[in-house]
Amino acid sequence: MNPSILISSPSSPHPTVLCSPFINPASLRFTTISSNSLTRKHQSNRYRYVYRISTVRCSSSNSPDQLTTNSSNSDVFGGKKELTGLHSLVDTMSPPLRLASSVLIFAGAIAAGYGLGFRFGGSRNAGLGGAIALGAAGAGAAYALNSCIPEVAAVNLHNYVAGSDDPGALKKEDIEGIANKYGVSKQNEAFNAELCDLYCRFVSSILPPGNEDLKGNEVETIIRFKNALGIDDPDAAAMHMELGRRIFRQRLETGDRDADTEQRRAFQKLIYVSTLVFGEASTFLLPWKRVFKVTDAQVEIAIRDNAQRLYAFKLKSVDRDVDVEQLVSLREAQLLYRLSDELAEDKFKEHTRKLVEENISTALSILKSRTRAAHPDAGRFARGIGPVSLIGGDYDADRKMDELKHLYRAYVTDSLSGGRMEKHKLAALNQLKNIFGLGKREAEFITIDVTTKAYRKRLAQAVSSGDLEAADSKAAFLQNLCDVLHFDTQKAIEIHEEIYRQKLQQVVTKGELSEEDVKALERLQIMLCIPKQTVEAAHADICGRLFENVVKEAIAAGVDGYDAEIKKSVRKAAHGLRLTREVAMSIASKAVRKIFMNYIQRSRAAGSRTEAARELKKMIAFNTLVVTELLADIKGESSDTMSESSDTMAEEPIKEEEKLIEEDEEWESLQSLRKVRPNKELVAKLGKQSQTEITLKDDLPERDRTDLYKTYLLYCLTGEVTRIPFGAQITTKKDDSEYVLLNQLGGILGLTGKEIVEVHRSLAEQAFRQQAEVILADGQLTKARVDQLNELQKQVGLPPQYSEKIIKSITSTKLAAALETAVGQGRLSIKEIRELKGSGVNVDGMVSESLRENLFKKTVDEIFSSGTGEFDEEEVYQKIPQDLNINAEKSKRVVHELAKTRLSNSLIQAVALLRQRNRQGVVSSLNDLLACDKAVPSQPLSWEVPEELADLFVIYSKSDPAPEKLSRLQYLLDISDSTAEALQGTGDRGLPIGAEEEEFGCDASILLDDTSNFTGEKTAGPNDNSVRGFDVIDTVKSQVETICPGVVSCADILAVAARDSVVALGGPSWTVPLGRRDSTTASFSAANSDLPSPAMDLSDLITAFSNKGFTAKEMVALSGSHSTGQARCLMFKDRIYNEANINSSFATSLKSNCPSSGGDDNLSPLDATSPVIFDNAYFKNLVNKKGLLHSDQQLFNGGSTDSQVTAYSTNPAVFYADFASAMVKMGNLSPLTGSNGQIRTSCRKIN
Repeated sequence: MNPSILISSPSSPHPTVLCSPFINPASLRFTTISSNSLTRKHQSNRYRYVYRISTVRCSSSNSPDQLTTNSSNSDVFGGKKELTGLHSLVDTMSPPLRLASSVLIFAGAIAAGYGLGFRFGGSRNAGLGGAIALGAAGAGAAYALNSCIPEVAAVNLHNYVAGSDDPGALKKEDIEGIANKYGVSKQNEAFNAELCDLYCRFVSSILPPGNEDLKGNEVETIIRFKNALGIDDPDAAAMHMELGRRIFRQRLETGDRDADTEQRRAFQKLIYVSTLVFGEASTFLLPWKRVFKVTDAQVEIAIRDNAQRLYAFKLKSVDRDVDVEQLVSLREAQLLYRLSDELAEDKFKEHTRKLVEENISTALSILKSRTRAAHPDAGRFARGIGPVSLIGGDYDADRKMDELKHLYRAYVTDSLSGGRMEKHKLAALNQLKNIFGLGKREAEFITIDVTTKAYRKRLAQAVSSGDLEAADSKAAFLQNLCDVLHFDTQKAIEIHEEIYRQKLQQVVTKGELSEEDVKALERLQIMLCIPKQTVEAAHADICGRLFENVVKEAIAAGVDGYDAEIKKSVRKAAHGLRLTREVAMSIASKAVRKIFMNYIQRSRAAGSRTEAARELKKMIAFNTLVVTELLADIKGESSDTMSESSDTMAEEPIKEEEKLIEEDEEWESLQSLRKVRPNKELVAKLGKQSQTEITLKDDLPERDRTDLYKTYLLYCLTGEVTRIPFGAQITTKKDDSEYVLLNQLGGILGLTGKEIVEVHRSLAEQAFRQQAEVILADGQLTKARVDQLNELQKQVGLPPQYSEKIIKSITSTKLAAALETAVGQGRLSIKEIRELKGSGVNVDGMVSESLRENLFKKTVDEIFSSGTGEFDEEEVYQKIPQDLNINAEKSKRVVHELAKTRLSNSLIQAVALLRQRNRQGVVSSLNDLLACDKAVPSQPLSWEVPEELADLFVIYSKSDPAPEKLSRLQYLLDISDSTAEALQGTGDRGLPIGAEEEEFGCDASILLDDTSNFTGEKTAGPNDNSVRGFDVIDTVKSQVETICPGVVSCADILAVAARDSVVALGGPSWTVPLGRRDSTTASFSAANSDLPSPAMDLSDLITAFSNKGFTAKEMVALSGSHSTGQARCLMFKDRIYNEANINSSFATSLKSNCPSSGGDDNLSPLDATSPVIFDNAYFKNLVNKKGLLHSDQQLFNGGSTDSQVTAYSTNPAVFYADFASAMVKMGNLSPLTGSNGQIRTSCRKIN
């Protein structure tokens, strides 16, 4: 079903004549199929009922439950039904008679059957057969007689209801009487079907058509009829759902838009009435959502809309004279209609608002609230009781609101017509404001406006009549006047001030105030109780504006126009307007400072320092010739007198300041500062002093004022620069008179003596610092440079203590940069840091905390790799952190992390050195292991070759170690006491005799498979599961032997293949010397010992490569071969889980393929950036802490090879060249030539 059927829509403008347009116009008939045909068609012997619903016509004048005539009932229930045949006979028989008749029929049939059977059959058995046959027929006849009873009862029930004058008044007893009469019940299908049919027809007749609203009594009438019939709720609910189906079918059949709208409303009313009829059980009994695809929201809309219409209809009974009973009735109706409190409140308010609007439309002059006082039964009243408001109604519009405001103003005016505001009038005004919906400000504005006019009128009457002047207390009189009018006292004070100002403006029009004017103003001030400060403010404003005009005219006259006439007008205004000196000076200051700021702006916009100084010079002249005269005229003094007075006033501060300066001998060297304080002869020569009362101290920030002062100071120092053609310029030096003007500029700018001194000193410091930085460019302070700086200090005129401070600052900055660089590059040890601190160098302030922490880490790492086995806890945990001023707890954590990492690395390194037969290296590595164990005590260590642990113990025991160290090593290597004792008694099994002399080089020994005579190098630790591609070499050898047998060695093939592989992957090429021969043996032990371990530190790597004749630079270049290839998880597991010098995201990415336990043979690329390209990305990875192996990252870990790695990471060409050279050298490592070795036929075995 389309859910829109539940959405309310406007009624059709052309309502149909029929009350229920969705019902078939054919008359309703109840047809019962005859018993015989029913028996023939349905062996179940059930009746089939066919319903036809006729159009139910309803008039709005007749209530739906008042069916007063038989004809109208006939229209509803389909007319009277007639009984025929057997039904008529059964209807005339009482239940006992029907029972007796059935018995007689059955008994007679048996008797007749027995008689006939015996007669024609001639035997008893034939008689019994006949009795059985006719007895069955008699039983069928008796059953047919009784089976008609429910149908007869249904017909009688129908006729009874249809013939009732008022079906709504039926009683349950009447229906039960019919059922008892025929011995039937609701369980009987025919009887129950008739009950349902009657109920369905009745409900259909009660519901009004789609274009009409419910009247409110439908639910009660339906419930009463349902209870009278005794029909169960599920059956009744099924009839409601059937009505819904009929509406829906009718809606689908019609094509009329208006009819569709009416059917939608009819469906909504059906849902609403059905919901109220079944109450809380409606959710379970009425499956609207399942049957018609109706949502819960649409059901709620149907209930809400119909409830609102019913409640609105109920509200029509409420008029202006609402009583308690009506309010209670409304509340009960609201609950019955299932209307929410919010909607009921809105409806009630809307209704009452319309009532008030009707009253206003009738007579705007009569407006009273229809609110009710609190009532004991208020909880039972209809929702919405409260103050009446016009908001939201016809008067809630701009034009209407203006009318209401006009009406409100008229009411206020009328309330004040008697000269006072009564209390009941105030209450009425407040009530009227709420009814009109006026805002607080709007109402107050109207009230204040009207009351102000009333107050002015009463005040004028009191003044003109003399009542106010004759009052003993003017304040009490005025207060009483405010009280009777309910007028705000503050508003009254404002009116008094306005009256005074008007009077003042009136009398001051001639430019000055006479004595009579002053007395009149004083009299007005006393009468209106105007405070003195208010009077002064009025004078300052009104008279001040006149005075300001005079001052502006005087200033506008300029340096040449300030004549006697101007002076006279200024003096007249200053005295005649009766302004206080403070006010007059404030007005003059404002105008003068504005002119000063104009000069300042022009100075700032000037294109050069000379032009800027000229503008400032004009300002100084304006101050001396105009402003100084202006202030003298305002005060009524002569400018000479004022200058002397100004000198006298300033004499003491100047003397005091000069005294302070003289006490400090440093300023004797500042010539520019001494010139600012010129001698009396120079001052007398230049003329009078200028005023210092008006300054720009509050108009400009201190920095701007000092910058302006500095500009003119530089002008005084450098002179006036004039540019001439061809880029040349002429500098004209200034005499000391310019410094007097500089002094006056300082006064105009409002600079204190301290600020002026600071400007001179900073300028001298700036000049000295610029030259000193050039002299001390490298931070070295030699005797010659000291002499040079002393001469510079005298030239600039800077006191010695300030020049020394600057020199120290420069040298400290240079030293700090040098220290930062040294620490960052690892060139500074803790010993040197302590020496610097002992010399008084502030290392903590010069070196960042992060670098100091790195230095601590480097120092601890050196302790763990020193090979001594010593670890001083006090030194490491306390003294070094204290000397470096770093956090001790954080430092301790760093030590523990390093110790854990180095512990396992030291064991791997010791084994690697054991394989290289490096006895001293083994001892040093074991000592490092013991040092790490002392920092973080460890559990016994495990190793895949226990014999190598035994060899380590033997070698260490022969190094004459301290007993406690040997004992601890025994524990760490997990060697029992008996084994240790036995090992100490053996020879040096770790370094077999003659092993040191074995030499292996580039001889293809790695290609030999194991034989019974020796174990080859393929399964050695560094090569096992690592070296690959033997089949490629075999293929190459096979093809070469086919073309040129017995000539090209496997060693040459390996050398050339290495070069060509690099080239194929994008790397450099080099010339490979040829002529090598192949070895006839291989050494498992040499492969284990000679190949560097991935756990080696930088120092061990350098040593291992040095043993083969390679420099550290060549070692770094050859390590670049890790640009390709892969490594087993076992080789880098400890690094990614325990080491700190690794990029965290890089380590995380490796852990997925290399778990902490297991996965040892999983492979990862040595260069994750470009694993199949030979480039310099390997070195870039090292710089970013993304080296895969521990030995890889050691090349860039604050050591000596960092710079080489950095160079290769930024310059691939240099790396390619160095790598090619190192590979040539690698290929020439101990080759077999001449008659040594052989040319193998197969690279896997000797010939």
